[in-house]
Amino acid sequence: MPSKPTTIEVGGHEVIVTNPEKVFFPQLGLTKLDLVRYYESVAEGALRGIMRRPMILKRFVNGAEEEPFFQKRAPANLPPWLDTARVDFPSGRHADLVVADEPADLLWAINLGCIDLNPWPVRADDVDHPDELRIDLDPTPDASFADVKQTALLIRQALEDFGYRGFAKTSGSRGIHVYVRIEPKWEFAVVRRAGLALAREVERRAPELVTTKWWKEERHGVFIDYNQNARDRTIASAYSVRPTPDARVSAPITWDELPGVELADFTVATVPERFARLGDLMAGIDDEAFSLEPLIELTQRQEAEGLGDAPWPPQFPKAKGEPKRVQPSRARKETATESPTSRRKSIHPLITVAKAEHKDEALAGLERWKARHPDATALLGPSDVLVDSMRGLSSTWTRIRVNLRNVPEAARPAEEVPDPDYDPWAGLPSELRGRQTKRTSRADGRM
Repeated sequence: MPSKPTTIEVGGHEVIVTNPEKVFFPQLGLTKLDLVRYYESVAEGALRGIMRRPMILKRFVNGAEEEPFFQKRAPANLPPWLDTARVDFPSGRHADLVVADEPADLLWAINLGCIDLNPWPVRADDVDHPDELRIDLDPTPDASFADVKQTALLIRQALEDFGYRGFAKTSGSRGIHVYVRIEPKWEFAVVRRAGLALAREVERRAPELVTTKWWKEERHGVFIDYNQNARDRTIASAYSVRPTPDARVSAPITWDELPGVELADFTVATVPERFARLGDLMAGIDDEAFSLEPLIELTQRQEAEGLGDAPWPPQFPKAKGEPKRVQPSRARKETATESPTSRRKSIHPLITVAKAEHKDEALAGLERWKARHPDATALLGPSDVLVDSMRGLSSTWTRIRVNLRNVPEAARPAEEVPDPDYDPWAGLPSELRGRQTKRTSRADGRM
C-alpha cells in the first residue's frame, strides 16, 4: 500500500511528495523521500545546472532498477508557479518542456520519479542558441577510468590552448563531462561542429587513447561524443543522482583533484557533506561566456585538411558533407570486389544476438548465446560485445551485438534470430515504424 503523502514547504511553495517511503534504490533501502532530501541539500548547485533550461523528464516510476520512460511534454497539471518553454525536435514536432528556476521546481520533478536531471543546453528565452558546449567522455569497455581522467586533462589543455575555461564533473556512470559556457550566438549545428573540431584536435594529440569514431565497432579507448551538442541531446546535469546500485552522483570536481578521484567517491551519502564543505565547484561557470570563433576557425582549418563532417545521430536528416550514415559492418563496398548481386558485405563480422525491452533480458539472451558458442566466446575481448541503448517512442530498449573479428572466419557462428527478438515498433502504423525524422529546420538544417 502506498505510504501517506508528505508535504515539503520550500521557497514559499508546498511540494507534495507522494508515496514517500517507496524504495528507489533497493540495495541501499533509499526511498523517494531520501532522494528528495538529497536534492534539497544540494539545491543551489543542482539548480545552477538546470536554471531556466527546458528539461526532459526521465521518470523512473518504479525505481532505479527498472527502465525509465522519457516525458518530453510538460504534464497538464503543472503547479501554478512552474514555467515551460516550447522547443522544436529533430522530427519537426514541438513541445512545451518544463523549466526550473527555484527549489520547489526541482523537488517537484524528483517527486515524479526523476532520479537524474536532463536539461537542454539552452535557456528558456532563446531555445535555438546553446550557451553551453558539452564534452562527454565515454570510455569503451576496454578503457579504464584512469584513461578517462587522462583524456579529461588533455581536454583541459586543449581548451586552454584555444582560450577557454572548462569545468569538469564525473558523469556518475563511467565517464567525465566537461562544460564550457559560450555566448548564445550560434545554432546547434555550429556548436556541434565546434565540439567535433575540439574532439578531433584531442584525438590528433593522443590517437592511441582518444577516438571520435561514431560507430561503436570502430572505437577504442575513450570516445568523445561530439553529438551530445546536437539538438534534443541531453546529459545528466551537475549533482544528478544516477541509477546505479550505490546511487552515484554526477559531481563537479576541481582539475587539481581529478587525478585522484574515483567514481565511487561521489554518492547520495557523501556529496551533501562535500557540498556543505566546498560549495558548488561549478559556481564560476557563469563568470564568463566565451566566443566559439576559435573553434570555428579550427573547424575551417580541419576542413581545408580534408576533415569534413562526421555522422549525426540516426533521428536527424542527412547533413551536407556528412559521410555515409551506415555502420561499417553493413557498409556497401564500392570497389570492384563488390558482389554481382550488390548485396552488402560486412567489413566487421558483427552479428545481433539479442533485442529486448529491458536490459537484463538482453543480457540473459547474450548469456544463452555464449552457452551455445563457448569456443567463439572464449576469443571475445571486452570491446567485442556491444550493448546499445536504443531509442523507442518514449523509452529505451536494448540491443546486443557481438563482433567476431577475433574469431577465425571458419569458426564464426552464423547469425541467428536474436534471442529475445523484441520489436519496439510492434503495433504501430508502417509509416511510423522506426522513424523519428521527416523534415528539415529553418536555420541549422538539423530539425
